[in-house]
Amino acid sequence: MSSQLRVLSALDVAKIQLYHFKAIVIAGMGFFTDAYDLFTLPNVTKLLGRIYYTHDGTPKPGTLPPGVNSAVNAIALIGTLTGQLFFGWLGDRMGRKKVYGVTLVLMVVSSLASGLSFGKSAKGVIATLCFFRFWLGFGIGGDYPLSATIMSEYANKKTRGAFIAAVFAMQGFGILFGGIVSIIVATAFDHAFKAPPYKVNATASLVPQADYVWRIILMFGALPAAITYYWRMKMPETARYTALIAKNAKQAAEDMAKVLQVDIEAEPEKLEKITERKDRYGLFSWEFARKHGLHLLGTTTTWFLLDIAYYSNNLFQKDIYTAVGWLPPAEDMNAIHEVFRVARAQTLITLCGTVPGYWFTVAFIDYLGRIFIQLMGFFFMTVFMFALAIPYNHWTKKHNRVGFLVMYSLTFFFANFGPNSITFIVPAEIFPARLRSTCHGISAAAGKAGATIGAIGFLFAAQSKDPKMTDKGYPTGIGVKNSLIILGVINFVGMLFTFLLPESKGKSLEELTGENKDDERGDQAI
Repeated sequence: MSSQLRVLSALDVAKIQLYHFKAIVIAGMGFFTDAYDLFTLPNVTKLLGRIYYTHDGTPKPGTLPPGVNSAVNAIALIGTLTGQLFFGWLGDRMGRKKVYGVTLVLMVVSSLASGLSFGKSAKGVIATLCFFRFWLGFGIGGDYPLSATIMSEYANKKTRGAFIAAVFAMQGFGILFGGIVSIIVATAFDHAFKAPPYKVNATASLVPQADYVWRIILMFGALPAAITYYWRMKMPETARYTALIAKNAKQAAEDMAKVLQVDIEAEPEKLEKITERKDRYGLFSWEFARKHGLHLLGTTTTWFLLDIAYYSNNLFQKDIYTAVGWLPPAEDMNAIHEVFRVARAQTLITLCGTVPGYWFTVAFIDYLGRIFIQLMGFFFMTVFMFALAIPYNHWTKKHNRVGFLVMYSLTFFFANFGPNSITFIVPAEIFPARLRSTCHGISAAAGKAGATIGAIGFLFAAQSKDPKMTDKGYPTGIGVKNSLIILGVINFVGMLFTFLLPESKGKSLEELTGENKDDERGDQAI
């Protein structure tokens, strides 16, 4: 027998209204900023190498040493992992809204500070940049569990998947905006301060103003987050937190009555019975392990495996493009024009594969279901990774590069019309309200652990196999081809772990967690 509160039932069956779309935009701007800040860095890392690691007399443009490159890319991911765990836990303790603004402030301040990184030497500038990007990641990390939980608890059960997917789909626009900003800034500086190709001499491709390019691009990440701060603070707390965790039936009914524009009865007596029953087990209990242990294993492992592949591909697109000859040699471009070419390639991939993939998920998730889309995505990612890797030498030939671009775009399409979206959605639906933000944070942190491994591991694995490179101070690796094969295997394993997850399509959150059953019983948390 169901004992669902009327305020929660009203949310489950609510018609699509303006507040749904406001919530999508307000929550989605965090992910817009997240994607902008994380994925614009590849556009400027080669410029950082030219500015701070160029040595006069060398025939090769300066590049970031592999250790420095991996640190710059991985530090924000480590910060994100930490923020996901901390703010996920805090969201269940203090409320989703109370800590929601803190994450946004961190993103704004850290984005601006990243562009103002200072130091008397290259090491000083990079160390300062890494410091601020850690805190940027910390703020970004908090947005994962909070935004997902808020949207899932606001949405109706019929279109909940589409609403949460739409929040996450703002990532695609963030990546696209990052590419466009990089193109505009690079074009403006390249035209204003034209420099010849690098091969004229070691420093000719650099102009003093080149140092402003990467700083302006990184600082632009503060803009979208700052714009939505006021509206984020105006959002009411979710009814599920207010009722089921804060145990305030009257406030929950009042908040949602304003949002839904209907009269809702508070039902304090029913809430008291429900919350008494619900407080009997916690995260570290046998009852949680029995009911949700496999679910948590499924959400963490699939997100972990997905992010190894996804972030490897995203963060090192420029290296893959260079390896197959899609970008010209660095010696043929000046420093600022190289930023333009890398950003243009990223923008093209985003338009062709990334953005459409996100919105295909929005369109079909509540028809096809979460599990089907994730299985399909992992399967096709595996297929296309192998299709790129096995005939790799075929794709490196000049007349086959368009085919490579199409294949590569399809891996991003099926990542986003697949596990990259679903791994974000499912943890916000299948865990109890009092543990929902925490479990989403744990799942997301597992993903960022995979992303960190991908960012560092792919960098070193994809290095040339030529042992002569060791003499020049660069480590040798297994090469791009073998790296792509490994990523294909990882995607296949992710497909297998997907079978641990329940299908949540069309069910209320309380149906999924058992929080609307009168015979709910559990053990005390240990």
